[in-house]
Amino acid sequence: TVLTLDGAIQLTDKDEFVYHEMMAHVPLYAHPKPEKVLIIGGGDGGVMREVIKHPSVISCDLVDIDGDVIEQSKKFFPQVAESFASPKTNTMVGDGAAFIATKTAEYDVIIVDSSDPEGPASALFGQEFYTNVKKALRPGGIVCSQGENLWIHQGIIEKMMKFLKGDIQFTTVKYGMIYIPTYPCGSIGCLISSLGDHDVSAPLRNVEDDAFAANLKYYDTSIHTGAFALPRFGAHLNKN
Repeated sequence: TVLTLDGAIQLTDKDEFVYHEMMAHVPLYAHPKPEKVLIIGGGDGGVMREVIKHPSVISCDLVDIDGDVIEQSKKFFPQVAESFASPKTNTMVGDGAAFIATKTAEYDVIIVDSSDPEGPASALFGQEFYTNVKKALRPGGIVCSQGENLWIHQGIIEKMMKFLKGDIQFTTVKYGMIYIPTYPCGSIGCLISSLGDHDVSAPLRNVEDDAFAANLKYYDTSIHTGAFALPRFGAHLNKN
């Protein structure tokens, strides 16, 4: 079963766990104690499903501009959308960029699970949006963004990393590779920007100590670390 949006594949039930596990667990394990999480986009519910597995997470807000994605996911992908029923979650249909502009020091982790930069999601790749994201993070907070494909979007990635590091001044900005057959060239990225001074390319806690980790299908400690080992043509992205 495949979910498409404006003709572009968003997920399949064969490999959705790869993207959803990485977008959730990489930033949450890179944070010392994630309690309050915001997801912008992610209306299928898959990233939120993974976020609320963490015992430290008290609440997870989700803001998606397209309510139809939420309802269609509940209908056709109930195993992905199961998180909408959790008392930990709060779902809103609306403009994520406008929502984040109203927040100050509210979230430990923000996950930007957007579609591609063409069309309605274009604002979620801009400097103004990430300036507001930084303002919405608590001290030591982390934002994890859908980071596009290193093979075909290197220019977009470099542009974003430049303003995240230089203009907005996140302490650490790293690009992680996610290997998933559904997406173009067999990969997509997670772009991790942190206000903390620790290394986001390694988990801060022992993943395998968490009971839910035994049921993960893709993510573990070695996958977290290995995601930031980039091929030589892209290795400059992760050099300080």
